[in-house]
Amino acid sequence: MQSSAKTVDAYIAGLQPERKEDICAVRKMILENLPDGYEEVMNWGMITYQVPLSVYSDTYNNKPLMIVALSSQKNHMAIYLSSIYADEGRREQFEVEYRASGKPFDVGKSCVRFRKLDDLPLPVIAKAIASMKIKDFIGLAKQVRSTRKSKKER
Repeated sequence: MQSSAKTVDAYIAGLQPERKEDICAVRKMILENLPDGYEEVMNWGMITYQVPLSVYSDTYNNKPLMIVALSSQKNHMAIYLSSIYADEGRREQFEVEYRASGKPFDVGKSCVRFRKLDDLPLPVIAKAIASMKIKDFIGLAKQVRSTRKSKKER
């Protein structure tokens, strides 16, 4: 369920009242933990936190590298954590910490689905976000891209 909102404020204004408070609380947590250099924009129909193209433009799809996204879907809300998707060790550590929190584990490859704010282990998610400095995320993206290129060349 993608939004056609052009700004984050417009996206939030268009949310159902029962979801607005939870999305705003998660957004606040993201902004408080997001390392310097990332920008908050609307992209792909959701609130997106990304590496500006002016900082790194050599991406596989010519779009900014997304570190985190936040959206309200039809049946749930979701946080997308690209940094754990791109790094198996980070994903495994995140899963261990998430499961240890006792919160419902409703996680896809890079998304964490939730129906209410209380379903989220906010400290675990905050730690995952805070741990990926922009230079490290760019380095990880370059490494993943290089690995994929060399696999295609075989």
